[in-house]
Amino acid sequence: MPHLVILYSGNLDHPPADGGTDMRALCRRLCDALLTVRDEQDRQVFPTGGTRVLAFPAAHWAIADGGAAGEAAGRGGDYAFVYLNLRMAKGRSAEVHRRTGETIETVCKAHFATHLATRAIGITAQVDEGHEVFDAKNSSIHPLFAPPPKA
Repeated sequence: MPHLVILYSGNLDHPPADGGTDMRALCRRLCDALLTVRDEQDRQVFPTGGTRVLAFPAAHWAIADGGAAGEAAGRGGDYAFVYLNLRMAKGRSAEVHRRTGETIETVCKAHFATHLATRAIGITAQVDEGHEVFDAKNSSIHPLFAPPPKA
């Protein structure tokens, strides 16, 4: 953990010149940014091998009024949305929650700056802390980032 899942309207799956975005680049930026989050003791919060960002386009969607208000405002009726939900294991401080949320928001605002200025788009970022009733983890990724054993 953490796992950041992004759901977005499929109309963003176009080249940037056609009103879309490079979702793979956003995923990489978000993953890199999550690895920079520090706790109050200046320790990395999220394990490198456990940090994942996944993005899924919605094949079907309906947003707001379908575009009428956007057309009337001169911003086009092709509304878009991005919903980001970060799930982290329980036990981290409110300050870590805040820092994590602000990190996600900062990356998204920068990535979607042109969209926010030129089209109707909604971006929601949420951070959830889990109360797991079952939690199984099997990974051959984590050992890649473990410190070498002391001799």
